[in-house]
Amino acid sequence: MESSLSATTTPPLTRLNLWVMTVATGLVVANLYYNQPLLGKISAEFGVTEAKAGAISMLTQIGYAVGMLFIIPLGDMLRRKQLIMVDFVLIVASLLLAAFAKDINMLLLASFLIGATSVVPQLLVPMAAHLAKPEERGRTVGFVMSGLLIGILLSRTLSGFVGEHLGWRAMFLIGAGMMVVLWLALYFLLPEVHPDYKGTYRELMASLVHLAREEPLLRLAAVRGALCYACFGAFWTTLVFLLQEPQFNAGSDVAGAFGLIGAFGALAASFMGKLSDKGNGFRVTTFSIALVILSYVIFGLSSHSIMGLVVGVIVMDLGVQATHISNQTLIFSLRPEARNRLNTVYMVTYFIGGAAGTWLASQAWLRWHWTGVVGVGLLFSVLALLVHVRFLRRNK
Repeated sequence: MESSLSATTTPPLTRLNLWVMTVATGLVVANLYYNQPLLGKISAEFGVTEAKAGAISMLTQIGYAVGMLFIIPLGDMLRRKQLIMVDFVLIVASLLLAAFAKDINMLLLASFLIGATSVVPQLLVPMAAHLAKPEERGRTVGFVMSGLLIGILLSRTLSGFVGEHLGWRAMFLIGAGMMVVLWLALYFLLPEVHPDYKGTYRELMASLVHLAREEPLLRLAAVRGALCYACFGAFWTTLVFLLQEPQFNAGSDVAGAFGLIGAFGALAASFMGKLSDKGNGFRVTTFSIALVILSYVIFGLSSHSIMGLVVGVIVMDLGVQATHISNQTLIFSLRPEARNRLNTVYMVTYFIGGAAGTWLASQAWLRWHWTGVVGVGLLFSVLALLVHVRFLRRNK
């Protein structure tokens, strides 16, 4: 079924390779978040409620989970670079469909497809872990993840600015153009990694269930990651609605500018990876989940304060991202021959959590406005801490 050795010698991870992977990860993952600062404008153009517009963000995340479930395991079975090159064609097509959507239903479909195809980062992160030296794996994962996280946050800044000055459709056209340029860069600069897995696709998919059953640390990482990402999705989906309220009267460009603030937290990702390399992963995670809880306490006190929201964003992004780095460093240490499948189980669960947080926060906003959103964030973050602490106590 699986061989313990690669079909060919593993290529060395050069600094250029690492930078290419990091930049590509950030640019591709940005596709998932362009819509969030634009939801108000989309809602107005199509004449739908804010909750309906919020479904765009939710379906993008669900699509990402579906894409990860069915595409990412192929990274253990097919040549990695070849798989990435094919997937880029589908990304460009999905972005163009969104740009030319004639109604909300077409945009919802396009959003799902953007999510389902923009899974390249989840092929590149395990690839970097695979090529890295064991003693540098946490730092390497943290470096690539810093690109991913900065891409997530700055995507909102870019799309908020473009949406305010050129319209929301222009952002998807620009995104498609960037993907074409990135395809060319990866074609010439990305190394190839040959698979270890020798079974069929059906056996490959069945092995996901076996991995989830046999690896308690994978289950722990997946659950606490999903709960923290639910907090992340809840905030970023509804922030634009809060900023449109009379106390702020701000547009999509201001909502997007919050991504610049959150990027400070993303810069800590590489440092968190180094701490995980030193064996402090569980301690780091306890602290990072506590930061997510603290951020929602700050948000609860900041419905009329831009400065309070700024502080809360920094604290939340640092907490969510540190938890994510710790989780991925943990799972990539479990089974080297199955890193893409381990990442699939983790990331599918992670984005289901994000979709749940997005949906619940949209509904909470509709009924209770910002107070409801804060309640959703506190619920998920406290649950994450309880799951984490309970596991630690059971395994002392």
